[in-house]
Amino acid sequence: MVEFNDEQRAFASAVEEFCRREAGTRERRDALTNGGRDAHSPELYAKLAELGWLGVSIPEEYGGAGGGMVETCLFLEATARALAPIGGYATSVIVAGAYERFGSPQQRRDVLGGIAAGRVEAISMSEPDAGSDVAALACRAVRDGDAYVINGQKTWCSNAHIAHGILLVARTSGKPGDHAGLTMFQVPADAPGLRISAIDTMGGREVNDLYFTDCRVPATAVVGTPDEGWKQLMAGLNVERLILAAMMLGTGRRAFDDVLAYIRQRRQFGRPIGSFQVLRHRMADLATEIECARLLVYDTAALVDRDPAAIRPRESSMAKLKATETARRVALDAMQMMGGYGYATEYDMERIVRSALVSTVYGGTSEIQRDIIGKTYGL
Repeated sequence: MVEFNDEQRAFASAVEEFCRREAGTRERRDALTNGGRDAHSPELYAKLAELGWLGVSIPEEYGGAGGGMVETCLFLEATARALAPIGGYATSVIVAGAYERFGSPQQRRDVLGGIAAGRVEAISMSEPDAGSDVAALACRAVRDGDAYVINGQKTWCSNAHIAHGILLVARTSGKPGDHAGLTMFQVPADAPGLRISAIDTMGGREVNDLYFTDCRVPATAVVGTPDEGWKQLMAGLNVERLILAAMMLGTGRRAFDDVLAYIRQRRQFGRPIGSFQVLRHRMADLATEIECARLLVYDTAALVDRDPAAIRPRESSMAKLKATETARRVALDAMQMMGGYGYATEYDMERIVRSALVSTVYGGTSEIQRDIIGKTYGL
């Protein structure tokens, strides 16, 4: 059983109420997102920043609330369940963790303070020939006096088009295939020599190609230690996977909420379709799976809060795997139960399905999560 204290329950309730008020209808969400074409609303994001909620997990000295992973997951679950269009938050909080652990004092002030104030940040790892195999990265940064010169291509970079800065992982030594030789860099999104190009997807404008052509950044742009980027990435896996898990927990719950309302009122053969045993049993199974995912997400979040320095590959991969696969199952079953209406853009379900499907791909595919979990058992 998940136990929250009074402050955590009050926080979750406040977020839920805000989302109902500001983005609780399809009409309001469409107004915030250019008719549903944008995943991020600067207007809504600014209001969340004013309330101090974007800094829920950022230390107080940088303008945040100093909360932990449980509070972050509560925020992510509530906003995702409400379909609040704040697509820039997930990557921003992932980036915040890296700067908090490895950034210089000035970098922490700039980036963490900026995120708490409402700036969006992105992180770029994947390349055309390096997705799940991060060691295969080839985009290279070469030292030139008091600067680094970056050349190469990155891809699938979420939110780069709305970001203030990009946390870039590039190769500074060695060859593709080496885990050693990767370095993190703080790169402004408007840096000369960087071109950001949209990738058209089912979800609209969310991800981008990045093209670096003699892009110069000062040596002070290095985040952490040169050539130690792989170890630094591993240190952030708990946070990244829990963030994605909490988002999909909220998404799965929203799919359940919407289909439950539908099958209660939709009538066929003289009665609500939810009264038929086949749908009643399907809903019972989905509710049980959602509760299992919820318990796993918050149990792992509590473990991380008790020992933030510990890397928990098994638990964090389990949380990501379970929450995303559950969201996908719930969304697809919900679409099936809604029939043609689940496929129509008039309803939110088709958008929920798109979000749930891709969640088993980004942040490490379900196959990669299973492989990691298996390795923790010595397999």
